[in-house]
Amino acid sequence: MEVDFVVTDDDGYTSYYQVAWTTMQPETLERELASLRAIKDSNPKYLLTTDIDLNPVYDGIRKLNVADWLLQGNDR
Repeated sequence: MEVDFVVTDDDGYTSYYQVAWTTMQPETLERELASLRAIKDSNPKYLLTTDIDLNPVYDGIRKLNVADWLLQGNDR
């Protein structure tokens, strides 16, 4: 398994990002979440997609619309 992006800022703050076009199919959602679930630390984990939904959270992993995320910036 792999995660698309691991970001560590100048303060040592780390977050993980998985990016997918859509996760509307249950098997796609589970595949994308599996990579983030495999990381056993408490740092923030995000799934960025083009899906329009209510920004659900799965086991602490926030699913966000990528366009909204880009326009609003990192919500650290």
